[in-house]
Order: sequence, then structure tokens, then C-alpha cells
Amino acid sequence: MLVFERHSSRGQDRIEFAPESLIVAGWTGRDEKALRHHIEELAAIGVPRPSSIPVFYRNSVSNVVQSARVEVLGPDTSGEVEPVIVAMADGLWLGLGSDHTDRKAETMGIALSKQLCAKPIAGVLWRLDEVAGHWDRLAIRAFASIGGQRVKYQEGFLSAMRPPSDLIARCRADATLPPGTVMFCGTLGAIGGIRPAARFEMEMEDSVLGRKMTHAYDIVALPVVS
Repeated sequence: MLVFERHSSRGQDRIEFAPESLIVAGWTGRDEKALRHHIEELAAIGVPRPSSIPVFYRNSVSNVVQSARVEVLGPDTSGEVEPVIVAMADGLWLGLGSDHTDRKAETMGIALSKQLCAKPIAGVLWRLDEVAGHWDRLAIRAFASIGGQRVKYQEGFLSAMRPPSDLIARCRADATLPPGTVMFCGTLGAIGGIRPAARFEMEMEDSVLGRKMTHAYDIVALPVVS
């Protein structure tokens, strides 16, 4: 059971939410030429090509967590800050999450690598239809603690990614998300390259409505025993 504080023009409320399905969208950038170039770069180092652009991975819904601590197997995982759509009985809401991924397993299969890690999500939601008109002006960023230093890991505007309406229409024939669905909507490139960290901090900023949502979690690498 997840707990959210929801913010809308009608005020705030607090709601419990039991997610029923989890979709992780990948390769959601608007520049398909640049995406295909990056796909070929990754293929050269052993990462399988996606079956489509964008692609929609199904994950176990139990991976969605709101904890401040994530345990992973081994040192080869990293976070990815993403906008997240949460479908509830009264409509769609926008949240913030991290598509934490096992990078070693990614060379064997992207779907597998995403299934292996928890997907931390913030405890705040904004009503999607109240930000859809200025989606491109929403900013996301992440900071990572690497080697004892806190560094900026990702930063950019959501204008770089397909909007939720586009993703939902490509994902489902009826262009709707059933209540209970959680959809991660893609990420931005890592500044300085993908690498593991001891702590991952993320935020989304809405400069139009003057607000911000945040979440952070520590990463605990469990030993790999053969």
C-alpha cells in the first residue's frame, strides 16, 4: 500500500493507493534519430536493442516502494529520475520516481534488469491535467553520492520526452490507463555517464505553479555469493 499527498487546485488530500500494475516506458525521447544512434552505441557494448521505440516493459507491481533505503544485489546498479503517472479512480496524477536498474543484468536483457530492482517513488502527486499545458516547462534533476561526494547526476526539462498522452496512446489501444496503473515515463541522460552511487536524490520542479516534489533513498549493495 502506497500513501500519497495529492495537490490540486481544489486543495490537498491524503490517500492510500494499492497499485495493480506497473509499466516502465523506455526510449521515450522525442528525437528518434538521436535515440536510434544511442541504441546502436549501447548495442556495441552488449546491451540488446529494444523491440520498439518507445518500448513498454511490464514489471512486478511489488517493485514500487516509497522507502528511503533500497537493497540491491552487487555494485552494478543505478537510479534514473523519471516522471511517473499514477492512474486513480478520479483521474491521472503526476509523480516522481526512480527506475533503479541493474546495469550488469542489462547486457543480458533490459526487461530482466528492470525487474531486479525496486522502483522508489515520491509521496507527492500533482493532478496531471493541471500541468499538462506546461509539461515542457517541468524540470527534473537528480543528485548522486559517489565516492563520498554529492554530484549532479541528471538535469533537464520534460520537453525532451514524449508527453503522457502520447505514451499512453502508444501503450494501450484504448489510449487510457486503468485505475491502479503506475507508469514510469522515461528519463534523461546521465551527466558524466551511468554509474553506481551510495545515495540517489531526485526532484521535479514546476516553475509555473511554483512548487517542487522530492524523494531520496540510500542504496545498500548486498554481497554476491556464488
